[in-house]
Amino acid sequence: MRMKAIAAVTMLTVLAFAATGSAKEEKAKGSKGEEIFNKQCVMCHPNGGNIMNAKKTLKKKDLEANKLKGAADLVSYMRNPGPGMTKFDAKTLPDKEAKEVAEYVLKTFK
Repeated sequence: MRMKAIAAVTMLTVLAFAATGSAKEEKAKGSKGEEIFNKQCVMCHPNGGNIMNAKKTLKKKDLEANKLKGAADLVSYMRNPGPGMTKFDAKTLPDKEAKEVAEYVLKTFK
């Protein structure tokens, strides 16, 4: 009986470590949107902020105040931003990747 309990605890421990390792690896890989954001956007938007205009952060309340409520709105803005922001046309950032960045922003900076 005691051996079965030890075996069960050992098995649960192994499974817990395996699950934790997978989660860490998945988090380390990140999403394509996060990868692109970190290459193209983070220098002006560290931690979802905005070094040029504090009223135009990537935080949900500021996005909504600027009428940017969904991924399509963000992609549209990336394509034709206002002064001070680099324009990311479809050649520079294909639609699929632009959408991934937008979804990353919406999920990350609440």
